[in-house]
Amino acid sequence: MIGRVIKYIVFLLIAGVVGFIFYKKVYIPKTTYQTLTSTRGDLSVEVYGVGNVGANHIYKITSKIGGKILDINTDEGRWVKKGELLVTFDTVDMPQILEEAKISVDKAKSELVASQKEIKSLLPKKDLAQVTYNRYLKLFKKAFISKAEFDKVNSDLEIINAQIDASKAHITSAKMEIDRAKKSVEAIKEKLKLYKLYSPIDGYVIARHAEIAQSVNPSQTILEIVDPKTVWVKTYIDERISGNVKPSQIAYIKLRSKPKEELKGKVARVVAQSDLVTQEREVDVVFDKLPIPFYINEQAEVKIESQYFKDVVKIPSEALSYYNEKKGVWINQSNKAHFVPLKIVARGSKEIAVEGIEDGSTILIETPKNKPLKEGTSLHQ
Repeated sequence: MIGRVIKYIVFLLIAGVVGFIFYKKVYIPKTTYQTLTSTRGDLSVEVYGVGNVGANHIYKITSKIGGKILDINTDEGRWVKKGELLVTFDTVDMPQILEEAKISVDKAKSELVASQKEIKSLLPKKDLAQVTYNRYLKLFKKAFISKAEFDKVNSDLEIINAQIDASKAHITSAKMEIDRAKKSVEAIKEKLKLYKLYSPIDGYVIARHAEIAQSVNPSQTILEIVDPKTVWVKTYIDERISGNVKPSQIAYIKLRSKPKEELKGKVARVVAQSDLVTQEREVDVVFDKLPIPFYINEQAEVKIESQYFKDVVKIPSEALSYYNEKKGVWINQSNKAHFVPLKIVARGSKEIAVEGIEDGSTILIETPKNKPLKEGTSLHQ
């Protein structure tokens, strides 16, 4: 019986020793910790969004008259200069109509010259007929000639005056015809200009909707040209994080086609209305240097530096803990865990600006391998 008691006591001692060793060597090490240090410096608060490459000014090249396309001098992915000929249409019979209008002008000018010469030749005849009439009038009054002779002279003068009036009317008509024909020529020339389409800007062709020999309707889009100066990324950002986003803030853009390249830009515009369904706000970000080539509608990720804090105490994001419904950090105080509540000033992508701790403080980091820290927990390194 005594032997069994001794064995039982020995067993308890061994179990106690094993438990003590387990506690010291196994359990307590699981409450050991990694450490990070708080620092002092500047912090950039970043807002992230996803959007697509677009442009404020995209010009649709259309024809006012429509017709059959004879030639297209550009294509998608090409640069064009302002004033460069882009599209030529079949003018059908317009050149012949123009020539006929020009002939009408020349004909009216000829008629004007003829009428002017005619009236010039009639004026001396009128003078002579007027002198004869005056002389015969005196003779008729003195009864030296018959009424028949006087009537003939009077008739000759009236005929000449009628001829002069007719010539003057021809001159007026010819001048009017010249004006009409000239306007017709100008109208045809202006219409002929519509058969050629030119680039309105120095731009980049992003779409071609027609081919040579194709007939198009008036106002049908043939080409689309983007103004490269207005290319931007239409970014959509959640309303909850977009409040501090403002024009001119620095931004960084990652295109889907170049995921490892970060392009610098800035906020150009914040749209005044949010989307009622997605509760997102459109923010348009322009490139500092436009990537060539660029692709309209390409997906892009945008990072915006919405706020900038100078000379603040910063801790790594993973250092922030929650204890008793408070935010703060764990520190080593005499080999005991001590929780320090903090005031969050701002959150960056990897760091947090805080108040309530000095820079250079050593902060304990909890990991899933550790036992959860509690106030007063013994710490071992």
